[in-house]
Amino acid sequence: MDEIKSLTGDISNIHVQEIILHEPFIDIAERFSSETGTVALISGGDLDCARHHILAIRPWLTFRGRGHDLTITVGDHVIEIKADPFDILRALLNDFQCNSRNITCEQPLPIAAGLFGYLSYDLKDNLEQLPRTTVDDLCLPHICLFAPSVVVIHDKLTEKTSLSVIKRMLPGRKSDLDDEIEAFQRTINSPVPGQRQYRGRAEGFKSNIERVAYLEALEKIKEYILSGHVYQVNMSQRFQMDFDGDPYNLFKSLYSNNPAPFFAFIQAGDHQIVSTSPERFILRAGDRVETRPIKGTRPRGKTPAEDDRLRTELLESRKDDAELSMIVDLLRNDIGKVCASGSVRVAEHKRLEAYQNVYHLISVVEGSLDRGRDSVDLIRAIFPGGSITGCPKIRAMEIIDELEPNSRHVYTGAIGYISFHDTIDLSIAIRTATILNGKAVYSAGGGIVIDSIAEDEFDETLHKGRTLMEVFKGDDKGSKDMSFAWINGALRPIDQVAIPVTDQGVQYGYGFFETIRVGSSGVCYLDRHIERFNRAWRGLFFSNPPDLTWDVIIDQVIEANHLNGKTAAVKIMATRGDRDLPPFNNSIIVMARPYVHRLTAMEKPGLNLVTYPEPRQTPLADHKTLNYLYYFLAGRWAKDNGADEALIMNPDGTVSETNTGNILIIKGRTVTVPISPHVLPGIMEAVICRLLSEWGYEIIKKTVIAEDIFRTDQVLITNSLIGAVPALVLDDKRLSSSNLWQRINQEVI
Repeated sequence: MDEIKSLTGDISNIHVQEIILHEPFIDIAERFSSETGTVALISGGDLDCARHHILAIRPWLTFRGRGHDLTITVGDHVIEIKADPFDILRALLNDFQCNSRNITCEQPLPIAAGLFGYLSYDLKDNLEQLPRTTVDDLCLPHICLFAPSVVVIHDKLTEKTSLSVIKRMLPGRKSDLDDEIEAFQRTINSPVPGQRQYRGRAEGFKSNIERVAYLEALEKIKEYILSGHVYQVNMSQRFQMDFDGDPYNLFKSLYSNNPAPFFAFIQAGDHQIVSTSPERFILRAGDRVETRPIKGTRPRGKTPAEDDRLRTELLESRKDDAELSMIVDLLRNDIGKVCASGSVRVAEHKRLEAYQNVYHLISVVEGSLDRGRDSVDLIRAIFPGGSITGCPKIRAMEIIDELEPNSRHVYTGAIGYISFHDTIDLSIAIRTATILNGKAVYSAGGGIVIDSIAEDEFDETLHKGRTLMEVFKGDDKGSKDMSFAWINGALRPIDQVAIPVTDQGVQYGYGFFETIRVGSSGVCYLDRHIERFNRAWRGLFFSNPPDLTWDVIIDQVIEANHLNGKTAAVKIMATRGDRDLPPFNNSIIVMARPYVHRLTAMEKPGLNLVTYPEPRQTPLADHKTLNYLYYFLAGRWAKDNGADEALIMNPDGTVSETNTGNILIIKGRTVTVPISPHVLPGIMEAVICRLLSEWGYEIIKKTVIAEDIFRTDQVLITNSLIGAVPALVLDDKRLSSSNLWQRINQEVI
């Protein structure tokens, strides 16, 4: 930690001043929402736990990690650490510990300086020895915390707003306090950002578990309950949809629709968190500790009479009362591990809280932190929250891991702050979406007990998920953006196209494909592509190819994907199946996507090549097989080495092709096609050679060495999508080029 302190300096003072805001707090926060490290904690409604709005911005330190692989970032310095994340969290809190003498403010603040962000549910594996049988497909940090330079706090009760700025003393540098204040004022006085939209498709939400499988999982939980393993397990399902646009605008829409006490927005740079949680996980204010579990939910009624009936039903529900009491006992035990003897009590039980779309039952459990215990001790004792695991907690977490297919990440973890002056406020991360690489991921679950009705529990997860789905209703994207594919005789939404895991195409890459360009004038060179497709079918599947009217099928796929009149790339795939005798179970799939010419997308006049160090010779290269990993890795290697395309060599050192196309070498009026023992004859290569022959060029085929490429007038790369494009560079050496490729493309694509 000495290296970190040498970069950060000490916190000598936390300057606090009252400021006046001239627009709603949520709009102030929007001005900073695109800056990595921004965390907004917005309190909706008028409950006693929803008093403050807090904005944390411009971090001077970032703490992220997965498992024991942790990083501390200070400015441009990244320090990698192998350690338990809770040990590093404690070290940071201790190193930057503040007290009242460091904070220049008249009224105590919930937080003046500290760490903001999230603790993912998956941090449980640093606390307990649990089996890990779920798939972590998001690959996001398990802990993500930012230490902001500036914290803005608005007290809804007093209507006062405080600006808290950290003053750090660095050797040889003056304090940046004045600069931070000036930069903040400059930003909030700048013009309001233009309205940034977001788009998604509510009907496109796809669960990671089918309804039947979810119901079967609930029955398995009941078996565990009857066998005495557990009393309750919180089972969830995860939804995913396409997302485009501004995550903060989604956050604002959700807040407008259904303000809850613990709204949170985290701009983590490579992902964003949007949380609408109603549940406090843990509050610490000095020695005072509080947790507020929620168990029991009912929707609000559409009429006053229905609303009153649902309210009464929740209050009188034996099942919900038993669940809440069970979790209260669990949490009393958890906080009792670190609280003074006799201090833990249930301050309030079965409080009914009303929100715009639901009723909740809540209890308030309090205690006094024992002398010698700190914030990390408290978090370790109670994390993750018992209300979203089950009882007993460890066995419930094991069952969750067994039955849920994906790691939960932030869902049912914790979001909020841990201060440098002995305060904490963390919510349970429920009703929380993660925005990542064009996807929105969102989970919902419920506590399962012995008298749970499986169908009702499944429907409740859908109801809880509706909070997020509702904001996408009426979106004009709608089904226009749903992609379709033709598979084995029928059009299907592409996310419903499935190939059995026993298919040898899945197991061995046993299959092949064709990629075809479709332009405004129709399908390009379809007969040639189907001829090559049929040749591959006979050569690899040892049977007659299917008798299909390919142009009609392709037209159907183009129509279904709204690509009429546009340039598109169509892919035909065939997989082997696993049967050697009729009835065969091959899969034939036709897909389509919009296509923009590669050079247009790259905004470059040609491609840079680099020689791939792994030569290739395999009879599979005679066909466009699904065993395409060699070429995929070659292309990835080229990009990692600053090039656009990999030059593929034969084992004898002669030139073969590139990872996506054939090569034509032109010198004077002679076109050379490199000879390889095994290489796919290119459809476009043949078309271009015939065209150049008509233009008076001589076409020859011979072996080519890399040095020959530097002694030419033009090197062209060809495939059915790009036509012909020039190679400009090979292994950092410039190649000669001309505009011949443009003349060719005017004729062939």
